[in-house]
Amino acid sequence: MKRIVLAISLLLPPATFAQTSLDDYRRSVAEYSRSLKTAVAQTDEAAETMGKARTGFLPQLSLEGSFTATVHHYEGLEQWTFGVLPQIVQLVYGGGAVRAGYRRAALGYDIALCDYEFTLHEVRYAADYAYWSLSASELYAAAMREYVGLIRSLKRVIDDRFREGYIAKGDVLMIDTRLIEAEYEQVGAEKNYEVALHNFNILRGAAADARVELVQSIRDTLVQPRREAWDRTLDRRSDYRAALLRTDQAAEGIRLAEAPYLPQVSVGIGGSWQPYVPNRTGETTVDGSAFVKLSLPIFHWGERRRAAGAARAVQAQAEWRAAALLDAIRQEEMNGWTAVVKSLAQVETSERSLRLASENLDLSTYSYGEGLTTILDVLQAQVSWIQLYSNAIRARYNYAVAVSDYLRITAE
Repeated sequence: MKRIVLAISLLLPPATFAQTSLDDYRRSVAEYSRSLKTAVAQTDEAAETMGKARTGFLPQLSLEGSFTATVHHYEGLEQWTFGVLPQIVQLVYGGGAVRAGYRRAALGYDIALCDYEFTLHEVRYAADYAYWSLSASELYAAAMREYVGLIRSLKRVIDDRFREGYIAKGDVLMIDTRLIEAEYEQVGAEKNYEVALHNFNILRGAAADARVELVQSIRDTLVQPRREAWDRTLDRRSDYRAALLRTDQAAEGIRLAEAPYLPQVSVGIGGSWQPYVPNRTGETTVDGSAFVKLSLPIFHWGERRRAAGAARAVQAQAEWRAAALLDAIRQEEMNGWTAVVKSLAQVETSERSLRLASENLDLSTYSYGEGLTTILDVLQAQVSWIQLYSNAIRARYNYAVAVSDYLRITAE
């Protein structure tokens, strides 16, 4: 009966209220995440790049100045001269380079936002994975402690019977061997728990060995997610949106590649302040001018065609990457949903098996006490019980991770 209660405890929430909930842990991981901070910095960079590209539409003010002093003195001339030339220039037509550059930068900013969103989903999944891993390793370590306790309890009975002369030395050796094996496995379970604890704490920026108590557990009943429609999943996938935007960005790259080989027209006004030429008296003059500048590339040995061809190849690469990502997302969604359904079935099967193994262990232990079975029957019942107990923990863990993974895949 005790084994049945222990098995059913897998399905019940923890007896004490813990300190760290899954939502709180997700927030702390997001606040500490270096990946998210990097994504934010990349978004800021993209915003500044877009602002820089926008300045290409505005007139540019420049100022050139020079001062010259000669070594030799010529009769009637000053040894120095200078020139100050301010200009305001407005690009009228640059082959579409300015507009294409701005559109490309704007698309880069949208891509950075998508990358941030994708990173946020990845960080959340990493938090879920660490949380459920710690819960599973904690339960498994507790199961191994319980298993070692069962064997020690049986060993005390066997030792008493051996001293009273009711059993042979072989039974004592078998229980001692099983106890050593169980203690060895317990050490491994405790090690896995410590590793999971370190991963849990480091992910949120806390001391690696800080002890925590979890509010949620893989023992809790997790609601099975609803399968999302394919088009909705695709609309929410920020990495796929980013891939499509990179394709559009590559198209703007074609226009940028062609722009230097198209006519360039700019207008402006300027002035000059300098001494008279030749500089005989040191007196200066101020003059102004307005100008129209035209640049028309004529023949560059097919350079424009080659540049545009390379840019089109880049666009084709972006399109194929988007298509490959589409296939990968479809595969992820199908495999993720299969993992949810099958792991839930494993949970139900493992729970039924664990109940039967618990009843068998109680019955074998009682029968051995009454002299109706051998020690081998009890040891085999114990092994079956711990194996099925481990299977139940693993099934619960797999289901929790599968649910988190499906939410990540569908960008919920």
